[in-house]
Amino acid sequence: MNIPLVQSMIKAIDKPAIFIDLNYSILAVNQAYRDTYSQVVQTGKSKCYEVSHGQSVPCDQAGEECPLQQCKTTGKVSSVVHIHQLPKGKSYCDIVMRPVVDDDGMTIGYIEILDKVEFASHQASPNVDPNTMIGHSPAFKQLINQINRVAPTQANTLLLGETGTGKELVAQAIHQYSQTKDKPMVIIECTGITDNLFESELFGHEKGAFTGATSAKKGLVDLADGGTLFFDEIGDVPLNIQVKLLRLIETGTYRSVGGVKQKHAKFRLICATHKQLPEMVQAQTFRADLYYRIATFPIQLPQLQSRAEDIPELARLFLQQIGFKHKSFTTAAMAQLTQYSFPGNIRELKNMVEYAAIMSHDLLIDTEHLPLSMKSTGADLDNTEQPVIPLAQLEPNYLANVIAQYPGNMKQLAHDLQISERTLYRKCSQYELKLEN
Repeated sequence: MNIPLVQSMIKAIDKPAIFIDLNYSILAVNQAYRDTYSQVVQTGKSKCYEVSHGQSVPCDQAGEECPLQQCKTTGKVSSVVHIHQLPKGKSYCDIVMRPVVDDDGMTIGYIEILDKVEFASHQASPNVDPNTMIGHSPAFKQLINQINRVAPTQANTLLLGETGTGKELVAQAIHQYSQTKDKPMVIIECTGITDNLFESELFGHEKGAFTGATSAKKGLVDLADGGTLFFDEIGDVPLNIQVKLLRLIETGTYRSVGGVKQKHAKFRLICATHKQLPEMVQAQTFRADLYYRIATFPIQLPQLQSRAEDIPELARLFLQQIGFKHKSFTTAAMAQLTQYSFPGNIRELKNMVEYAAIMSHDLLIDTEHLPLSMKSTGADLDNTEQPVIPLAQLEPNYLANVIAQYPGNMKQLAHDLQISERTLYRKCSQYELKLEN
């Protein structure tokens, strides 16, 4: 084996990289790899799992997928997401393992390239960024891998998943680690906007283009120039606008409403929907050509139900975010959370965590503090009919508790409750609740 040649190959890689033999020994290493880990790498002696994991056995013997073993089995390049031990603590890393063969076609070793994942963490911590994705389940790791693959490219990305699975958070992660990260990410809400207003919002309009257009206005496409356009709920875009959106994506050109001058735009495209677009294509409510344009790289976001092992860390994260970092769930309460189906996914979990934290008067959150809605599982309903408590009876108590957590900030409270300020004040008046000043 020509070690100097292998070493020169490793040095040419701009990411942390090593060359290891069939027995996990590191034979060549670049400086980026040495700078990544606190443990000193001794070529010919150090094992890859010793440096990256601080372990005495290979990854597959310690509960993680081993990319080297995958390569041995398939003879092909493998890719896995691992949790590595870095100087500042454990961190997600995306690993690509590539077999190296000799002139006779025999595998003589493997090149391992490491890519640190900045947008995700395996656990909640007090200083974690609010936009950090949290989890460690297999479904979550697969999602991280897909995000890390597509982010550096310019591929049109389609995020598919139920409401509340975190599609906007994924879109933000893709944008932050893309080539357009220094430019704006503009979010276009496609739900509930009339055809004319949608076109004006998207492309802008000229003065006098329609009644009320007293001045020219730039559209969201203008604002996103050079950055990322994120169409949230793309399945709700009206058919007549789909034609113009298709032209925008295909040619990068458009005209403002009432304008004659052709404009140009360059942007990264990310779309999201909870709808079944292929079925809409069959029903001719969504254009087939537009669907194939936006779905270059589809990512299916997992339901929270399939990420049950992530629920404890997500619950801790939400307690920190809503100002209850000193509270924690009892074992029984956490068990009940992890066994619940969560039809509303992560958004529903956050709401439940906040409700339970408010209802608990001490530092421990127990089963009695969890919402009644999650205590009646399908199994329960098969055996006994659960009493229905009127919403009018539950709402006043909940509002009274939550108002105390938002002193003098009714606007934020209304936003978090997903209602208008006017509705919030009306409900407080209805239930004779005193607002905090």
